[in-house]
Amino acid sequence: MIAAAAEALAKLAGRALDAVLPPRCLSCGDAVDRQGGVCPLCWRGLSFIAPPFCDHCGLPFEVDILAGAECGACIAHPPPFARARSVLVYDDASRRLVAGLKYGDQTYAAHAYGAWLARAGADILAGATLAVPVPLHRWRLLRRRYNQAALLAGHLQKTGIIAYRPDVLVRHRQTLPQVGLIGGARQRNVAGAFRIRNKYLPTVAAAHIVLIDDVMTTGATLSECARVLLRGGAARVDVLTLARAVKAE
Repeated sequence: MIAAAAEALAKLAGRALDAVLPPRCLSCGDAVDRQGGVCPLCWRGLSFIAPPFCDHCGLPFEVDILAGAECGACIAHPPPFARARSVLVYDDASRRLVAGLKYGDQTYAAHAYGAWLARAGADILAGATLAVPVPLHRWRLLRRRYNQAALLAGHLQKTGIIAYRPDVLVRHRQTLPQVGLIGGARQRNVAGAFRIRNKYLPTVAAAHIVLIDDVMTTGATLSECARVLLRGGAARVDVLTLARAVKAE
């Protein structure tokens, strides 16, 4: 009875929201049938990542390949995280979704993206104990007012799959934006920029953690966060992002 009442209230709240704020496509802004939806035209333009892909970093393969295979980059230089999965290829179509969430105050979109993350990351979420977002530096957080990675992780928790702690990691050193940096410059930019909050050291110890972020490009930031968590005693660290670059930008 309680569950039925909660569902009825949720539907009523949804109708009220639709009356005040008619549903719009998260990409182009055209009318859609529900909040958090994407219109058919924009949907067809999105490149969802599906097998075959690198078992380690999730890079899509252009041809079918044996399950469990890894890309050349991961074989040559294995990332510190165990596995990475992403929902979308980061291209012009998905960039609009990411930009809307990250810079356009489309915080409501995180609800839909949380469900997408749950599907794309089903294999790494199974058995995981904790979702941890990549943190922003406090001054950048103050300017932006929210951390898009934390929003994604919070809505992923609402799927009931995994627990969530928004402040396990802290970015104690302000870094340059990674956009525009290439190669080793990205790694140097984030080296030593993160630490675990002391109160969470017992939580991290022996935990299976899933790092959450909006985009993975070269993986430098996510790799640095994974190293910090592993040094803090985590048993395993995986990565889950809304989008990932197929070619480094």
